[in-house]
Amino acid sequence: MRTPPAFLPDAEEVEAVVGALLDRALAPIVDLVVIADDEGYEARAVDGRVRFTRADDGAGWAFTETLVEGRNPLGDQATDRFSPLADERAVPWPTRDRTSYPFAYEMVAQVFDHPAAPDVICQHTAAHNWEDHGGERGEHGSMGVVQARAPFVIAGAGVKAHGILSRACRLVDVAPTVLALMGGAPHPEGVGLNGRRRDDALLQRQDGEAQVDLIDGREAPPDHVVGFLMDGCNANVLYDMAARGEAPNVARLMAMGTTMGHGAFSSAPTVTLPNHTTILTGAHPGHHGVLNNAWWDRATGEQVITNSPATWPWAMGALRGDVETLYEAVRRTWPDSFTLAANEPCDRGADFGTFDILRAGGRPERPPGADDLPFATERFVRPEKKYRTASRIDHTGLELTLGVWGDGYQGIGYPRPRFTWVNTSLTDAAMHQGGPYSDIAAAAVRDTDARIGEVLAAVERSGAFDRTAFFLVADHGMEDSNPEVTGDWGEALAATGVPLRDEAYTWIYTGVP
Repeated sequence: MRTPPAFLPDAEEVEAVVGALLDRALAPIVDLVVIADDEGYEARAVDGRVRFTRADDGAGWAFTETLVEGRNPLGDQATDRFSPLADERAVPWPTRDRTSYPFAYEMVAQVFDHPAAPDVICQHTAAHNWEDHGGERGEHGSMGVVQARAPFVIAGAGVKAHGILSRACRLVDVAPTVLALMGGAPHPEGVGLNGRRRDDALLQRQDGEAQVDLIDGREAPPDHVVGFLMDGCNANVLYDMAARGEAPNVARLMAMGTTMGHGAFSSAPTVTLPNHTTILTGAHPGHHGVLNNAWWDRATGEQVITNSPATWPWAMGALRGDVETLYEAVRRTWPDSFTLAANEPCDRGADFGTFDILRAGGRPERPPGADDLPFATERFVRPEKKYRTASRIDHTGLELTLGVWGDGYQGIGYPRPRFTWVNTSLTDAAMHQGGPYSDIAAAAVRDTDARIGEVLAAVERSGAFDRTAFFLVADHGMEDSNPEVTGDWGEALAATGVPLRDEAYTWIYTGVP
């Protein structure tokens, strides 16, 4: 059964909205819709529907399909679909009956555990290009395999060198895996996916599972761990560029350790800040509290926006108090340790970071202009504003990281971090702008790879490289849209006469004027 919501939407209003979205005229842009009620969950598409329930099986969740009519819209949950890159590119804009939705039942259920969950989730088709409504050429946000697939590479001290494995994990598994590698202590009050006490939970709320077979138990745990996030980076594109020598530093990490060949799958919604937070907490968005980039809070009657430059420093106000971050877990196990969060809004518990500076009223060191910016492709950094802005932001995070690992930052020296987290944004900006297969996307991967190389070099200069583990991940994938498939469901929703809000152009709240 689902968690009863604080607000019960009007069933007739919800049905009117769902009916409007599933009109066959909208089939080219509406992939499926998802709703929940007291009896369970339902996904519908123009060619079928499924109802399913959730039960606590003692270790986690078990799902039971109670009704299937026509094609089950979430029936295909294969994690190996469209991998590697050649397979992905062979099927551009996969239709609803050709794509897959990895871990879909779990992804749906966790969203509706949050009291501010929407009444209706409307998922765009892979082809839908909504640049005329604020979208971009490359998109993400859906549970479809391409948009949900992020890369995951783990390497260095204490990590087994399996090479590229033909398997997948989830982003919610990353934090438990990193803590298991480090030798972290179980949380004395830790709970698992089902919210029940879990003796081996390495975080206070641990929805994921440590991938323990990636850890070499014959070696001592690493003294340091450095994590890199390449925001919005298509996993297949990254792996392919590494194999062709265009991302040599990523290739170095892949050669040193283990790569999930089928990726690490995002939690729903497959957007930025919910999944940054999932990576760094081991909890799904519906459980850690950073529910979406934007949502409607019925309790306060206000829109909540977390993924914005204006709100990043304070975005973790939405993070639940009974959820633990990696920084906090490291401090709990090693009280004298030091942790770093470079350019990361999910920084609660970190000892130092970019937003720590901003919250204290300071400013990070100003990056150089486009003409003098290192590791920036000239073809794009000058004429393309988003590319230039993201490059300068990433340079700021790089300089902070190099300073902490080197001679200091802004005149202050710091201890060697036991845990370092470096968030980069350029790949997301570029893959949004041109799509994941574009020249601008490839340039962003090369530039980001060069910055990663600078961090690796700094760790080497410190003398700690052989005692350091590294991991690389993204918050979601990126999928090309089809400029010929446009349209909007706004008029269809307005015609229902139902008062509503459509947050983030996918989450619909009824009964809201």
